[in-house]
Amino acid sequence: MSKSFSTSPKVLKPPVSHRRKWLWLLLSLIGVASVSASAGALLAVTIAGTPFMHRAFTGTSKPVFEFNHDEPISTGMNFRLPKLTRPVNILVLGTKILTSDVVDPPEELRDQGYHALVNRLDGLTDTMLLVRFNPQTHQVAVLSLPRDTRTWVEGAGLTKLNEANLLGGPALTARSVSELLGGVSIDRYIRINVQGVEKLIDALGGVTVYVPQDMKYQDDSQHLYINLKKGEQHLNGEQAMQFLRFRYDEYGDIGRVQRQQMLMRELMEQALQPSTLPRLPQILSVIQSNLDTNLSVEELVALVGFAAQTDRPNAQMLMLPGGFDSETGAGYWLPSHSEIDIMVQQYFGHTQATYGYELPSGAAYVRVVVQDSTGDAYALQKLMNLLGNAGYGNVYVEDKSWEQDLPDTRIIAQHGDIRNAEAIHKALGFGEVLVESTGNLESDITIRLGQDALQILHPPADIPDAEYPIESPVPEAAAIESGHESVDPSGAIDPAIDDLSPDNAPTVWETEQLEVLSEELPSSVQLD
Repeated sequence: MSKSFSTSPKVLKPPVSHRRKWLWLLLSLIGVASVSASAGALLAVTIAGTPFMHRAFTGTSKPVFEFNHDEPISTGMNFRLPKLTRPVNILVLGTKILTSDVVDPPEELRDQGYHALVNRLDGLTDTMLLVRFNPQTHQVAVLSLPRDTRTWVEGAGLTKLNEANLLGGPALTARSVSELLGGVSIDRYIRINVQGVEKLIDALGGVTVYVPQDMKYQDDSQHLYINLKKGEQHLNGEQAMQFLRFRYDEYGDIGRVQRQQMLMRELMEQALQPSTLPRLPQILSVIQSNLDTNLSVEELVALVGFAAQTDRPNAQMLMLPGGFDSETGAGYWLPSHSEIDIMVQQYFGHTQATYGYELPSGAAYVRVVVQDSTGDAYALQKLMNLLGNAGYGNVYVEDKSWEQDLPDTRIIAQHGDIRNAEAIHKALGFGEVLVESTGNLESDITIRLGQDALQILHPPADIPDAEYPIESPVPEAAAIESGHESVDPSGAIDPAIDDLSPDNAPTVWETEQLEVLSEELPSSVQLD
């Protein structure tokens, strides 16, 4: 059920324009643009009388985004760029609305013979993110919320989270997300539709991203045509939307969440560069006409400036812990509340633990999946040896290699378990640790073996591979503890390493779902 939000500080008001103030700001801009081109140029947005598509809140909506208005998010814009003054949580909503979704589509879109996209924001959400900008830790944490997440939405009961925006806009969505996460506060929101994202990527000059598989799909009813080839590609706005909207693989919408994270990381690293400066007029035009937010311009500038200074390891991509629904057939993503509890404490500053659950510690309990991008069987075997000698007995090598050319090995904390990712990094002595959910869904840690590993794991050039001794990758004790031998005496990797749960015990999420399914749902709750 919904919680009440009792605080009611001052209402956020749009900035007031003063000609002299903007003159001084623009003069200041000349001196700071080279430091942070994207953030500095956003000052120009303030010249417009109505910078964003912000809609006035109703009386019931105002309290949702007024938790901390007595504590400013950023410094003001005087002679310097504004900076973040405290951690802030931003709800980002991406919508896709078709003519078939609305009663009164625009005249020019009627009778098209297909379901055309409508430039509106008040429908079902395709993408939901909670982003925390933390100046105290110099980190940005992005939590992806699968659109099919089953949760309680006021007015609809137990349903999919993506319905909240349709039923009550960003305020109801924020309430629903806050309750799902155990009471995490949400300070501001941003809404943008697929047309806006496409235009923004075009304005940025496109984005280079690795396409992990051939993507081909055709839907004449929407005029949706996806045709992307596997490999590293430079995508324009339309192609980037194909990459984001494709969900016709074994993971469905969760696979799409992974691709969203891949694209977001590339956009952060490629777009927030001084080379973006010549494209700023186009970028500003897209922002002004396609962004709906209750952020002030000063706050938005502070957020962009902070993101521009965030280095790669401190941009952390998470996904709501949970699992696929195999019982109702409704296609739900069923949240694991005890694991959510851990995640929001670690990454979103939420100190009120609900379940008090702690992740198992120790190498024997960590589920590790290896994705090889080198094609070097010897280096792969040596990696297994290193992991085994460090006590990691629950290791699985994916049959399909990761074909992206990676200069550096990536040690991916799939569920945000950065402590164990750093422990593996220390054991290996190479690679970089990243927090993101783009790895194997069944793993705690995914290792993508890159070219840097070859310098460390390969034998000396004067010793033939066949004569170089190969150690057993998993110590005998670790193999017994994990329930199976990991390699045969010849040193070949055993394909039977497919059980990622120690001792075949049910996971925390599986235990939770058994409890949920054993309870009788109220008669008023409808599962769609």
